[in-house]
Amino acid sequence: MNEALFTANNLWIMIAAVLVFVMHLGFAALEAGFVRRKNTVNILFKNVMIISIGLLTYYILGFNLMYPGGDPGGFFGFAGFGLSMPEGAAGLIEYADGGYTYWTDFIFQAMFAATCCTIVSGAVAERIKLGPFLIFCVLFVSLSYPITGMWKWGAGWLDELGFYDFAGSTLVHAVGGFGALAAIILLGARKGKFTKEGINPIPGHNLPLAAIGVFLLWFGWFGFNGGSVLSGDAGAVSLVFVTTALSAAAGIMGSFVTSYILFKSHDLSMVLNGCLGGLVGITAGADLMSPMEAIAIGFIAGIIIPFSVVMFDRLRLDDPVGATSVHLICGIWGTLAVGLFGDLAGIAQIGYQIIGIASIGAFTFTFAFIVMYVLKITMGIRVSEEDELKGLDIAEHEMSAYPDTNIGVENYAMSIQ
Repeated sequence: MNEALFTANNLWIMIAAVLVFVMHLGFAALEAGFVRRKNTVNILFKNVMIISIGLLTYYILGFNLMYPGGDPGGFFGFAGFGLSMPEGAAGLIEYADGGYTYWTDFIFQAMFAATCCTIVSGAVAERIKLGPFLIFCVLFVSLSYPITGMWKWGAGWLDELGFYDFAGSTLVHAVGGFGALAAIILLGARKGKFTKEGINPIPGHNLPLAAIGVFLLWFGWFGFNGGSVLSGDAGAVSLVFVTTALSAAAGIMGSFVTSYILFKSHDLSMVLNGCLGGLVGITAGADLMSPMEAIAIGFIAGIIIPFSVVMFDRLRLDDPVGATSVHLICGIWGTLAVGLFGDLAGIAQIGYQIIGIASIGAFTFTFAFIVMYVLKITMGIRVSEEDELKGLDIAEHEMSAYPDTNIGVENYAMSIQ
């Protein structure tokens, strides 16, 4: 391996890790914009805690659960607690066929790990207790996510079968979506969302902040997908950049057209989620698709978003940010699309994709449901009605994201009299 090429590859993966880190800022902004102002501090607090939990638990055991080594084709493996850097060149230029170092491998994968709980965070916003949610995150990120991730990315049984998921339409996004679905089933809807009179929209308080969040996510997604090439290969990375961008753009158009046909309005929240749906949809096969195929995948993902939002509402499953529609439904679509479009398209591949989605979904949903149910019957997972009406910023944190400055001025004036 040429030393200059090794350095270039390693540098690109580290840059990609930074871009994925920026996605956590995007999630924080998006979720904060889509909730009511009285819950802004709470959602931001959870996003800060999630990245901390993700990095620490992935260091302690997640990385070695996901990449245990040993014989391929297994269901479970564990290479020990913590990180163990191979000595000398084995952890550097000889690691991963000279693509990147052991440390780079860890930090890039660790940035992915927390994403699955960020998806859950938005879905359960405005009514979940902070403590039980953080316990759920620790268990979900440290155990559930790396176990199913190992099945494909750690040379497990799904990898041997032929299942394909380039950057995580199912392994990251649908995993988060299945976890979110289990949580919102047990948690119940926000007060006033579903009444005898029908479904009441509860709009977010800051759509400009939500839009900034989507642009940050789109920006970070170039690292999420582009870094998953796992080298600085110019042809492969540039193709992934193009398919990622085109699918996101097509997702916007698909949701724009569909939401207008359905609702006769130009709903900003729909096109924002349409963009994210296009990004989630292309993630499983971004390296396999032509530009036209990427546009088709993204456009269909954009069409899916409004229908999915309506479906979850009719099922009386309350998701304030649309995380289940974006990450679960579009994640499933994107994974199936690998068998319909691109280099692997075929009946057999569709079968492999369905097996992968079903097995990962069954494990993840069951794990999340059991953990959340145990928390529900022991600690309780839902805040009181009084705290929900008051807002979690005051109830859980005793602070406001937007303090009344006039009160501050009056108090200051009184103090100097």
